Amino acid sequence: MKIEKQLQDVLAASRKLNLIEDSLVQDVLFDLANEARKNTEFILAENKKDLERMNPDDPKFDRLKLTEDRIEGIASDIENVAKLDSPVGKVLKESVRPNGLKISKVTVPFGVIGIIYEARPNVTFDVFALNLKSGNACVLKGGSDAINSNTAIVSIIQKVLAKYNIDKNTVTLLPAGREETDEMLRANRYIDLVIPRGSQGLINYVRENATIPVIETGAGICHTYFDKFGDLNKGVEIVFNAKTRRVSVCNALDCFVIHENRLNDLPAFAKRLATKEVVIYADKKAFDKIKDVYPKELLLHATDESFGTEFLSMKMAIKTVSSFDEAISHINKYTSKHSEAIITEDAGRINTFRKIVDASSVYSNASTAFTDGAQFGLGAEIGISTQKLHARGPMALEELTSYKWIIEGEGQVRAK
Repeated sequence: MKIEKQLQDVLAASRKLNLIEDSLVQDVLFDLANEARKNTEFILAENKKDLERMNPDDPKFDRLKLTEDRIEGIASDIENVAKLDSPVGKVLKESVRPNGLKISKVTVPFGVIGIIYEARPNVTFDVFALNLKSGNACVLKGGSDAINSNTAIVSIIQKVLAKYNIDKNTVTLLPAGREETDEMLRANRYIDLVIPRGSQGLINYVRENATIPVIETGAGICHTYFDKFGDLNKGVEIVFNAKTRRVSVCNALDCFVIHENRLNDLPAFAKRLATKEVVIYADKKAFDKIKDVYPKELLLHATDESFGTEFLSMKMAIKTVSSFDEAISHINKYTSKHSEAIITEDAGRINTFRKIVDASSVYSNASTAFTDGAQFGLGAEIGISTQKLHARGPMALEELTSYKWIIEGEGQVRAK
């Protein structure tokens, strides 16, 4: 195994983390936030090398790109994580048995967490901060498209760790090759959990080839349903924000579902979206309603492939439904179980939507763009889990812990 020595070093570093006080972790993270700011010019120069190798039209380009504002946002998120309470050592349950044994259920780190991700250098900072705060070492497997950015960021992190006499192997960046990926996915002796972040293809590959536990952070095929009782002003702003705020992220809107009784309001949505030159794939009813008000070069007829697609660009589909039930049926058919929204003033429909729509985050009268660890008050996130075991939705500190049972006795032995 080419990376076995690296993994052995990470495992050894993870065990040392159990003895580090949270006050020291706070100091490290605050220092790291400052170093990120101080090294902005260096990080951007290395990021530029990666950007020059990628087509700007590639949906991953925006994810890969770092800016001064984005680095400042990353630094602020690191500080937010530092301020949070440690999730480790919390007593979840305790009891004293009739025989006098005291039994406690206590949160503990996983140990070593592996992250496989594509063109998202911000993940390198976020993952490290969350793992350190939760007492975990991390093995990072970034893609070749961000190798310069990730290498620069890890060098900054390891410099800060050395300053506080913490093992630099607490974070390790593996080479970008496929062989290293396959070895990582089979490293049962060294890695406790692997989390993929990226395309559906990457996630499927990890799920199908890993022999260690996987938490999927799946694709974000997000819908927003404008109900017949929806408020038009709210709706126009919500849909515009969900679609255009940042198209390359997993919480961006992909399909706008509209009740046929509100088709006369569709031009208001269309005019707003046209200001950002959004390409629309509309079903026949929606197409006919906006064909005279929407730029012809941006309006296309929807096909079966238009639904259930994560566009990751200034593109979206429109589906017309004849009833509330049809809207829910359409969403549940095509959802990736990430984020789904309803716009309505009917409290009963909101309640039903929340109960029936199968997604990790379900919204009423708000943009799906809020599905984010920082926006949920979690400091940052390691990913958005779309599965149901262990974690669901934005994963942050609490989701990066497991637990162990602590049994305290005074000489008790079990009878035959």
